[in-house]
Amino acid sequence: MIEHSAFVVAPWTLCETDLHLDILAQTESIFALSNGHIGVRGNLDEGEPHGLPGTYLNGVYELHPLPYAEISYGLPESGQTVVNVTNGKIIRLLVDDEPFDVRYGELHSHERILDLRAGTLRRTAEWTSPAHRRVRVTSTRLVSFTHRSILAILYEVEPLDGPATLVVQSELVTNEQLPAHTGDPRVAVALESVFESEANICRGKTSLLVHKTRQSGLRVATAMTHAIEGSDKLHTFGETSDDIARFVATEKLRPGQKLRLVKFVAYGWSLERTLPSMRDQVLAALVTASDTGWEGLVAEQRAYLDDFWARADVEVEGDTQLQQAVRFGLFSVLSAGARAETRAIPAKGLTGDGYSGHCFWDTEMYVLPVLTYTIPEAAADALRWRHSTLPIARRRAKDLGLAGAAFPWRTIHGEECSGYWPAGTAAFHINADIADAALRYVAATEDEAFERNTGLEILVETARLWRSLGHFDFQGNFRIDGVTGPDEYSAVSDNNVFTNLMAQRNMQGAAETCARHVDKARELGVTADEMASWRAAASRVFVPFDERLGVHPQAEGFTEHDQWDFEATRPDQYPLLLHFPYFDIYRKQVVKQADLVLAMGLCPTAFTPEQKRRNFDYYERITVRDSSLSACVQAILAAEAGHLRLAFDYAAEAALIDLEDRNHNARDGLHVASLAGAWLAFVFGFGGMRTHCSVLEFAPRLPEGLTRIAFSVTRRNRRLHVTFDAHEATYTLEDHQGSLRLAHHGEEFTLEDGKPVKRAIPPAPILEPPTQPFGRAPQRRSPG
Repeated sequence: MIEHSAFVVAPWTLCETDLHLDILAQTESIFALSNGHIGVRGNLDEGEPHGLPGTYLNGVYELHPLPYAEISYGLPESGQTVVNVTNGKIIRLLVDDEPFDVRYGELHSHERILDLRAGTLRRTAEWTSPAHRRVRVTSTRLVSFTHRSILAILYEVEPLDGPATLVVQSELVTNEQLPAHTGDPRVAVALESVFESEANICRGKTSLLVHKTRQSGLRVATAMTHAIEGSDKLHTFGETSDDIARFVATEKLRPGQKLRLVKFVAYGWSLERTLPSMRDQVLAALVTASDTGWEGLVAEQRAYLDDFWARADVEVEGDTQLQQAVRFGLFSVLSAGARAETRAIPAKGLTGDGYSGHCFWDTEMYVLPVLTYTIPEAAADALRWRHSTLPIARRRAKDLGLAGAAFPWRTIHGEECSGYWPAGTAAFHINADIADAALRYVAATEDEAFERNTGLEILVETARLWRSLGHFDFQGNFRIDGVTGPDEYSAVSDNNVFTNLMAQRNMQGAAETCARHVDKARELGVTADEMASWRAAASRVFVPFDERLGVHPQAEGFTEHDQWDFEATRPDQYPLLLHFPYFDIYRKQVVKQADLVLAMGLCPTAFTPEQKRRNFDYYERITVRDSSLSACVQAILAAEAGHLRLAFDYAAEAALIDLEDRNHNARDGLHVASLAGAWLAFVFGFGGMRTHCSVLEFAPRLPEGLTRIAFSVTRRNRRLHVTFDAHEATYTLEDHQGSLRLAHHGEEFTLEDGKPVKRAIPPAPILEPPTQPFGRAPQRRSPG
């Protein structure tokens, strides 16, 4: 999509120079703004036309029944879906009684710019009405990172070719009509009129709506106020009803005069707080925002992002489009998690209703590593949300006949929402993924308070789950049977390698953490015998290996399955899950997304270098990447193996997944994990960063087509800057006094603050490139 002539490639902005209604839904996702608490899609200010209206509050959902052909014990009874809350973006304009609508009259120019450093979306349009009056409309929109509850819009109108009577209608609209459900399982469940009105108030330029979801019982309050400048002929009034609040300004202007409206919108929600409490909360947020003023909000937004980019930017020299894509990805990850603050980070962030707004395992495996090394406080908050759902996870484990806690495969509030148990309940690896994220955060930050008060309990309850889920066989091996790994094209398998190795790390980490906090562990009922049982199980975890092929089967017996007929599969039959029965897919050697390959990246010491090479080549031949989670992982392991050209192609696929709409579903929201994966591909892939031991390791290598890569990571309160070209890497500690122990291609050294260290980069091995399934090789990226 970004290669469309309407889009300009620039390092710090996304610029659309013309409006194309055929890709409106996709651009609404790309131009979405969020801070992790509020999310607004990039809909046009006037509300129509639209692809998918969308305003979301993190954690606001509605319940709906999950239908089953047959009732079975342990299946969740209801699902949760994100809902489109009150739309505060709408500002309608009438010019001499003609509504400004891009589908009518003549649109002379239309430009939208998402500024990644300013954190704003700016729109400029020149339009002649059917009555032949020409006007210029300019709007700038932001969702504040510093004022968690605030959306603000600057809206300006100027007549260009003669006097005009203008009417501006600023609105709050609840229970908007949404597009019909398509039947695609990746698309949200469509619910209509989910809100019932509780209150509406209008006082001058300020209005308030309070609603409650009919089933989940969540109360949502939305308020708006305005600052307006015009001529002495300006007239304003306000009105409200159950689902609409409207502020109207009428004005007569000549060319050279301008109507300027600043709209402040505040959002709040709660399951427990009363209507008066919610009312007062959002009105107070409005007062703070309006006192700060538009210019103040813009300045705070820029300062916040200046600090973020200083800590998180990845510089990609030699490919401007890829530079733009990587920064867009980082901005999207920040927008998904910065102010989530003990709420989930959904798979689509707050950019659309894809996957019904659910949070999956990709939050911990893809998004949290980026946050951990750039804005660690956001990673801690995401893990605190998981910790807050432990009572629900314990009940789920009990329902399944297991000890400890069973975290849900997909959820918003904490309950399991997957009605398809082979790919949901059986994917127990999410428990180890959450534990791994907690261990990673503590290792990176040395946050002892978090480890003691949050991480420990997560580790204990997940370790208990694994100990009860697995068993020792007659040979003394600890087996975990009947589970589903990351590859959702293989289900209910025995001894999935990824699951077993991550469970091993989980149990080892739990035992070690309990040993550091004996008193706290005792409060959780942990005994010396229980810790010994975790260690024993971890030491005997079974990892299958196919001696005949010299590779690790993804799960026990996987390499004995029949091969999928890739040459007989048409391009339009991907993704396979939409065109073939799972029964057929589960019996074949075909991989949806990296599974065994992901295990090699996360648990590198469990494999020899030769095993890694053979495994990577084997799974390249059968991985079809029907999941957006795969390309970045394949990029990391391809770079480690020395396949830099292939790694570059995969990294570009991860970074451009939404800007080029490569999965043909960007209309439903961004693929936040893949965008986070682009950062992983450059830092863990080309940078070769590894964190599995006390020494921070790097093995940088530059792919052909780039001239330099640079990035920063935060480790134990020290900011490390790494830059490298084809021949040399430079390591520099910034901002803090002290030192950091590093390794460069296996050579350890101590980095002192303010004293850059340069190291030569050894040449990559010359290897025969692996092959991919017929028709599924990544798109070849041309240098530059």
